[in-house]
Amino acid sequence: MKEIPITVKRSIELLGLALAGAIFIIGQNIIMPLLMAFFISLMLLPVLRFFRKLRVPEVLAIFLPILLLFIFLGLIVWFFSAQIGSLVADFPQIEKNVGKHLNSLSQWIADDFNYSAKEQLKFIDEQSNKLLGSLGNILGGAAGSVGSILLFFGLLPIYIYLILLYKNLLVRFVFMWFESEQHTKVEEGMRATESIIKSYLIGLLIQITYITVLLGLILFLFGIKHALLIGVIFAFLNLIPYLGALIGNVLGVLITLASSQQILPIFIVLGAIAVVQFLDNNILMPRIVGSKVKINALAAIVGVILAGTMGGISAMFLALPIIAVLKIMFDRSEQFKQWGVLLGDERPNLSPMNFPVFRKKKNVPDKPTTI
Repeated sequence: MKEIPITVKRSIELLGLALAGAIFIIGQNIIMPLLMAFFISLMLLPVLRFFRKLRVPEVLAIFLPILLLFIFLGLIVWFFSAQIGSLVADFPQIEKNVGKHLNSLSQWIADDFNYSAKEQLKFIDEQSNKLLGSLGNILGGAAGSVGSILLFFGLLPIYIYLILLYKNLLVRFVFMWFESEQHTKVEEGMRATESIIKSYLIGLLIQITYITVLLGLILFLFGIKHALLIGVIFAFLNLIPYLGALIGNVLGVLITLASSQQILPIFIVLGAIAVVQFLDNNILMPRIVGSKVKINALAAIVGVILAGTMGGISAMFLALPIIAVLKIMFDRSEQFKQWGVLLGDERPNLSPMNFPVFRKKKNVPDKPTTI
């Protein structure tokens, strides 16, 4: 049989990617809870195995880790709500501070751009009318989002329970897709996936804890109001690679502006976040997660943006684990190994243009990079 031309192969691969993306977008309300449940199930597997070693009945051994997980999440929600309540309690002072900052900004615009306060008010009034005109659509979308969120968290514990209950059946299903001679690679890939995802997700939980404590403590020592709230918000947003840290900086500055009439606290917040980020990226997180998740920065950023566009915020949090799983699969497939190279951070020391050895589908000497 005549071999399919390389251009046709690549076209089929791209069409397959496009089809997978379309299915993901159309079925995201079904797929996202399943994906989240799958990754959480991997993280809960050691706890399940521990209870099974103690001869706890299987149903109870599955239920207990899920219960512990949701108790932990409930404590986080309670802590976050308490911090928000503290912020709301200061609303009169916040309103006063925001008014002072807006007046200063208005005066600066009037002095430097010859744009009078009257013209500024007219512009704000016009924009407000436009905003109010679209408020109905925004509220309608918000109501839909609330419904989706409730559905998401309603299905999540059910999916986690069923995935853990039928884990052996699901593993058998995967093996039956491959010939017997490929089962060794399949087993290796599944074990690598479990190891990487557990390491990554547990590392993220540890990361949230130490960023909240470290950043909150530094800001508290400098007398910054709502220090713990800024720490919690930044810790959770930092789970979104690259983009989350930027949003966390902006929100930290906004909360500080609203809580203080001075500019110095803003620089303290930005400086503290920079120090914590440096420690996190270069010292703490590499030691916790190690070098198991080897995804290059370009693939990570594009993956996060693409995931957010296709599946919303929850997909952005799962972007790196999903990319890591895809890389494991691609690295163990001769047909798709080039996609694994594209996602990884194994940079050749020399240019493949001049050294043909780097054009082949095999591991190459590389200069490791961090993401």
